[in-house]
Amino acid sequence: MKYFEVIAELEHMGRAAERLHKTQPALTSCVRRLEDACGATLLEKAGRGIRLTTAGHTLLKWAQRTRFDIESAHREIGDIGQGVSGHVKLGIVPTAAQFLLPPAARDLLAEAPGVTIQTTVALGDVLAPLLRSGDIDLLVGTDAPSEPGLTSRLLAEDQLVVAAISSHELFSRPRVTLSDLTDYKWVLQPQGAPIRDWLDQTFDRHHLPRPIVQVESTMLLMLPTLIAETGLLSFISRLHLQEGSSGAGLREVKVRGATMRRRMVVTYRDSGYVSPAAQRLIALLAKHARLPVAQ
Repeated sequence: MKYFEVIAELEHMGRAAERLHKTQPALTSCVRRLEDACGATLLEKAGRGIRLTTAGHTLLKWAQRTRFDIESAHREIGDIGQGVSGHVKLGIVPTAAQFLLPPAARDLLAEAPGVTIQTTVALGDVLAPLLRSGDIDLLVGTDAPSEPGLTSRLLAEDQLVVAAISSHELFSRPRVTLSDLTDYKWVLQPQGAPIRDWLDQTFDRHHLPRPIVQVESTMLLMLPTLIAETGLLSFISRLHLQEGSSGAGLREVKVRGATMRRRMVVTYRDSGYVSPAAQRLIALLAKHARLPVAQ
């Protein structure tokens, strides 16, 4: 079943053989035994590669679920009597990684010095497949539509606002409107990112031209520095504007109708084992998420 998962992922017997350090005939024999046991064809040719049949997709789902259960059993048995210990594989979006994880990790390691944490920082669309495949235990990110097999717990509400360096000429105006913002250039995420799309659609709804983007960046943690160095406008979490943060020299440009609210949640698999260390990390993330996020 382990070999079958790799073959299904790569859709190529040769590449699967290289990754698994097995010969192609050995893997072909493995697949044939599975097909005999299931009474169905699992793979079919597709150009130079292979692809799963309908029966193959069904077996893959159960193969993954079986692997999750075995791994969870090993981890839970190993944790018996150990208290808060073990290894936590955490996927986390950049804003939460910058503001929520450091104090939560500090407190967890102070309570349980034997715990180890492996973090993957990326956007939600990258992390979600890792959670489904079992490569991470927890996903801390923005709320998304519910998905069978996954459970989410609310941590906090975050707010995104228009921001600029404190010396920007917009702050000399008694009142700033959306229309005023069309006169300036911006640094934003690429189109397709939820935050960028929300902002573009806000201008669309008011029949205004979309923001003029001079710099595009997928590196969210770099945005405060880019804003400060270039003088461009941007759209970032209010957390970046807190005293002591990397964006402390920035200010919110108060504009009616230009505040995006998003829920920050932690998500895990229903069937997965949530270790005591992971449970404690969730509690600490929730505790530190009570920072002034939604003011």
